[in-house]
Amino acid sequence: MSVLAFLYGTPVGRACLKLLTAPPLSRAAGKFLDTPASKCLIAPFVKRAKIDLSEYECDSFASFNDCFTRRVKPGRRPVDTDPSALIAPCDGLLSVYELRGDTVLPVKQSEYTVSSLLAGDPASRLFEDGTALIFRLCVDNYHRYCYVDSGVKGENIHIPGVLHTVRPVALERVPVFAQNSREYTLIRSENLGRILQMEVGAMLVGRIQNHHGPGPVKRGQEKGMFLYGGSTIIVLLQKNAAAPDPQYLENTRLGLETPVRLGQRIGTALRLI
Repeated sequence: MSVLAFLYGTPVGRACLKLLTAPPLSRAAGKFLDTPASKCLIAPFVKRAKIDLSEYECDSFASFNDCFTRRVKPGRRPVDTDPSALIAPCDGLLSVYELRGDTVLPVKQSEYTVSSLLAGDPASRLFEDGTALIFRLCVDNYHRYCYVDSGVKGENIHIPGVLHTVRPVALERVPVFAQNSREYTLIRSENLGRILQMEVGAMLVGRIQNHHGPGPVKRGQEKGMFLYGGSTIIVLLQKNAAAPDPQYLENTRLGLETPVRLGQRIGTALRLI
């Protein structure tokens, strides 16, 4: 039995989860990973995750988190600038769900609603019968992310919570996205109507670092970054705002996640057709 299967699948493991998912543990781990003492973890991490550092700007790293939040070299994540393109905001594994009213996100065996995801924010009504794009980042992915379209963003709204892992074993047993610490903003975009972009923390990812407050933003502009761990970005689109490419919907129906990269075209903005 794997460690995660033990933690999420047994009574003793679930008791241990209360400690492991508590934000203080992630904060403590994060403080250590910011220090020069954590540099000893870099080489084993890079080897285990099979990360090709030649793709990144990385002459040297001051800490483990400095390595984890490494920047790609210019041109390695080209952003599709076609106004009709729906793009991925990050590297990760994509699942696409059509919303039915306020009911959404049948992620594995868990059910969610937009209102529970936003902790009761009335803005959830904007996305009834819309589309949810879920990008699950693994530890080997690039952990910086961008805006999916140009427009004007609102405040960053933080929802405190615990920090479950976002791996499938947890998604099958716990309403992770409605429980984990998360942060979101509404964007009045140029080509896709109203968009919601949300970052969800995960186990040992207590820090979601967004760069900007309210104001104008550009498609492909770096929005922020996650510190250590895998995590998730959720993008909510309004009804008839965009059509994700059929392969993503079909793969999701089959229970498959599709690898995508930051800036990649993943669908079409219907408002421009």
